[in-house]
Amino acid sequence: MVMNDLALLDYIKIAILGGLLGTGAMTLVLYMIDKSGLAKSDMVRAIGSLVTKQLDNSFVPGIIIHFLSGFIFSIVYALIIDVLNPTGFAAAIGYGVAIGIFHGAAVGLLLVVAVAEHHPLEEFQKVGFSVAAAHWFAHVIFGLVLGIITGVTSF
Repeated sequence: MVMNDLALLDYIKIAILGGLLGTGAMTLVLYMIDKSGLAKSDMVRAIGSLVTKQLDNSFVPGIIIHFLSGFIFSIVYALIIDVLNPTGFAAAIGYGVAIGIFHGAAVGLLLVVAVAEHHPLEEFQKVGFSVAAAHWFAHVIFGLVLGIITGVTSF
């Protein structure tokens, strides 16, 4: 079974579901890693404090920016999966995971090289391999969820 080209309504569904479920799963994974002490991976507060310049009131802007980004990246993932034209549900999932692997690697590298050193809060300036790995893994989870949603929508 070959995937049909996605219609505009499919992209809207994927953006909403992917934005909510994919970003929610990613946020939950990062929260669990952060709370376990494995890595300082509180992405929501890190993003929010880029705007507020303090930790205390960073959650609301962080969660809004994080989920809005999730909606946008859901569409990007769906577009890429659609262009790759998976031949079945499993292929759509595989493509989603593969995109997440590459996206996560890029984000992890950017966190270590560029974002951390310019972050206004000292606690988010100390970024090492564990933080990059946590964000890489969370993006793989995002890709998995997007692959599932795109596959369900398409097949």
